[in-house]
Amino acid sequence: MLDTSPLTAAVERFADRLRAAPQSRLRQGAAEAALELARELSVRAQRLEHAAVGGGDGEGAAPARRMPDAGMFVVGDQVAVAGVDLAEALRAAGAVGAVTGPDGAKAPSVMLDEAVRLVEQAEVRAMR
Repeated sequence: MLDTSPLTAAVERFADRLRAAPQSRLRQGAAEAALELARELSVRAQRLEHAAVGGGDGEGAAPARRMPDAGMFVVGDQVAVAGVDLAEALRAAGAVGAVTGPDGAKAPSVMLDEAVRLVEQAEVRAMR
């Protein structure tokens, strides 16, 4: 089973920082960066879940559901939910092996590393 704890730890750290951030920081772009991240993590989770139910490379798949903009004060929760969803999808994909997607076959561990980097980069952008 794939250990997704690096992703969940990074997501929770960023989510906690967002929840504690002052309104001025959120307005200065932190909320926007966080929502962008949450949407990306959500799309990645949906692609993995679709592949897991026989969607293969996503051909003919329904369009990914877009995470709504629910306001700057909930982006921390949105990041946390999307990150946990992706971690669960990666854990399930890890039991199967490589996943075929639009970019070709990727190992779930590679996707995990990419997701952790995305979270870390978004946190740097949002909290500088």
